[in-house]
Amino acid sequence: MRQYILASGSPRRIEMMRRHGYDPLVMPSNSEENLPLHGGMTETAMFLALKKAQDVEQRYLASLNPDDLQEGPPPVIIAADTIVYHNGEVMGKPTDKEDGFRMLAALRNDVHYVVTGVALVEAGAQNTRVFSETTSVFFTDYSDEELLSYLDTDEPYDKAGGYAIQGYFSRYVDHFLGDYDNVVGFPWNSIMEELKQVITQGDKL
Repeated sequence: MRQYILASGSPRRIEMMRRHGYDPLVMPSNSEENLPLHGGMTETAMFLALKKAQDVEQRYLASLNPDDLQEGPPPVIIAADTIVYHNGEVMGKPTDKEDGFRMLAALRNDVHYVVTGVALVEAGAQNTRVFSETTSVFFTDYSDEELLSYLDTDEPYDKAGGYAIQGYFSRYVDHFLGDYDNVVGFPWNSIMEELKQVITQGDKL
């Protein structure tokens, strides 16, 4: 059976894979996540995802020894990076409470874009697909007091833009256009479609 390596320690991504019947090897990437805009918003997300996948691929291949080599196809590395884009700014994970306040204050009563870049890499086989998914999210208004109370919790600080659509802050989401799973950080349907292409191409190599 083909092995899958998830280049993330995100509980949400791990749970989603397991819920769909995949039990990946979890190997979080060490590459930097919060970088300046690298081209457009989709190019930035894809660039970051590919960096994660390449970092994990390099570490995985370096960890192998001859006894580890098995017959069958090489594992596929799945890396994803989610950013929030608003008025020309790429918002990653808040660095502190002040940064979280700045981000979420800018997003209130407005629309922003959640972009997830995904890289699928067949380890050591030069078989790679990189793509992105974009969802438009519309926030309602909320007070500074509500925002400060939210920022006193642990939720904002490991999520792009400082919020999780499935968490406490969902009460301030008016509506969204696009894939809900993408806002969670793992556009499952698109990943499965692209994964079929990687496996098909890998079988031809």
